[in-house]
Amino acid sequence: MLTRRVFIRGSAIVMAGVGAAPHWLARAAGAGEAKRKILVAIFQRGAADGLNIVVPFGEKRYYELRPSLGLQPPGGQNGAIDLDGHFGLHPSLQPLKPLWDKQQLAIVEAAGSPDPSRSHFDAQDYMESGTPGQTSSDGWLNRALAPIGPDTSPVRAVAMGSQLPRTLRGVNSAIAVNNAQQFQIGNQDTAAVVESMYAATTDGQLGRAGKDAFAAMKTIRAINQERYTPANSAQYGPGGELGRSLEQVARLIKANVGVEAAFAEVGGWDHHGNENQQMFNLLRQFGSALAAFATDMGDRMEDIVLVTMSEFGRTAQENGNAGTDHGHGSVMMVLGGPVRGGKVYGRWPGLEKEQLYEGRDLAVTTDFRAVLSELVSGHLGQKNLEQVFPSFKTPAPLELLKV
Repeated sequence: MLTRRVFIRGSAIVMAGVGAAPHWLARAAGAGEAKRKILVAIFQRGAADGLNIVVPFGEKRYYELRPSLGLQPPGGQNGAIDLDGHFGLHPSLQPLKPLWDKQQLAIVEAAGSPDPSRSHFDAQDYMESGTPGQTSSDGWLNRALAPIGPDTSPVRAVAMGSQLPRTLRGVNSAIAVNNAQQFQIGNQDTAAVVESMYAATTDGQLGRAGKDAFAAMKTIRAINQERYTPANSAQYGPGGELGRSLEQVARLIKANVGVEAAFAEVGGWDHHGNENQQMFNLLRQFGSALAAFATDMGDRMEDIVLVTMSEFGRTAQENGNAGTDHGHGSVMMVLGGPVRGGKVYGRWPGLEKEQLYEGRDLAVTTDFRAVLSELVSGHLGQKNLEQVFPSFKTPAPLELLKV
């Protein structure tokens, strides 16, 4: 027998929260007239090595700690791409340099969670919840959304993946899309049975969630009836899985169906050995994916902010396997038209032993919540930051946004 539990676990769609009235689509059809602010969050799962993503080539100590892993300064073979005379992008991130030059890309150094955990599971959970050191049932991006109204779109918050990440779990509607081209519930007969089960339930919240799910499914299937061609000759292919995810996000945004928040992730950052070779390939895809998204969105980037994060960084000193181990501070990137880019933000703590966290890791001088708070408040317009990041005292702003 097909049950609701089977549907929720086995389908390509995951629902959370309460739903939307049928009038949302009429409003979405005219969305081109009223520009919508959109926040896109990218999670680098596995603890990305910030020191080799944005290289402190101006720091002599960097090369002492990483005699084989340290990337050459600008001008050297496979050297870093100079940003400001002290920091440089990994050479595989060349596609991002034009965005830096256009002042649409900002770097936040020594960023991360104040929690000392080096457990991937715990650190990811804390960061997605926005509650370092404690577990929360919902996520910061869900809490950042405005309350549901009668015209709220069932695709206002989307995650690319087979299940809804903690970041988007909560009382507000959100869906997970594993593959937009296959976004359906079995065959037509199966879908009809499941939809009727949700319509007949006496559980009001479950019924509304089911209604949301099918509304979202029908919307996305309608969008997919037309062939999608990225604008401005954008190429998502070199971006790998992240590129495919961001292409789907771009497609939904351009369809003007009411997207307000999107989430995508990319794994493979846990480099305990052979780091340089792996990072060259992974960062090539990462940089290509972000650049393709910005190129494809064109002028729409004026209303979009994209932020990247990872659960923690890696040890400042390389290990004996040409890799690095679980660390503390890392790097965040903020990209978009509203971004005050072309600048490295955050206080650089240094790499001398007495400056390192516990004598081994890049220290965290910018709490990741400080970065996200600015974007949630200044871009999404959610001023109740206590709701989004409970018990967090918002520091002086970094001024990442133009307004």
